[in-house]
Amino acid sequence: MRAVLVPVKSFRLAKLRLAGVLNGQARRRLARELAEIVLSAAHGTPVYVVCDDGEVADWAVNRGATALYAPGLGLSAAVEAGVRHLAGEGFSLAVVTHADLPLVSDLSGFGSPSEVTLAPDRRRDGTNVAGVPTEAGFRFSYGPGSFARHLGEAARLGLHCTIVDDPRLSSDVDLPVDLALMSRLVAQPPATTTAEPTKDEQQ
Repeated sequence: MRAVLVPVKSFRLAKLRLAGVLNGQARRRLARELAEIVLSAAHGTPVYVVCDDGEVADWAVNRGATALYAPGLGLSAAVEAGVRHLAGEGFSLAVVTHADLPLVSDLSGFGSPSEVTLAPDRRRDGTNVAGVPTEAGFRFSYGPGSFARHLGEAARLGLHCTIVDDPRLSSDVDLPVDLALMSRLVAQPPATTTAEPTKDEQQ
């Protein structure tokens, strides 16, 4: 059994690094809209929202998620508490997903309970999505350089780690340049994949 675990900070305090291009109301609206995209990508997989804000908790419940209230812990400790809660609920895999992925479409098949699965941001610095076995005792360490630290944590635990480089998961919104890129990507039509012809088809 898997569950999606989404840490969501107060909408009022979210996206402060965009203050130079968006006012407070616009940042609050953007944070909520991005989080709703992430929750929709669960596609029926149970969703738990880790938060320390009453407005966020109410928002999560209204959208069919379970709110896990974890005040004063900080991001990494709050996520670890959430993963322990999922283990107690009988889930074997936690898909920990940042709440600001505008292109994410489907999280229902991400990861495996037998290994660690990491989707870094496009700079390969942060960790946008992490699939971890709930009973492994995985230590999260978010912040700059988290991707490298999470790779090291998988190695410490002796768990195989699969890295997923997917633009739908690597595109997050932290800086004004991310906001500009998001606007361009969202406006583009989906890319069409063309299969290479086989030798038999070429003959």
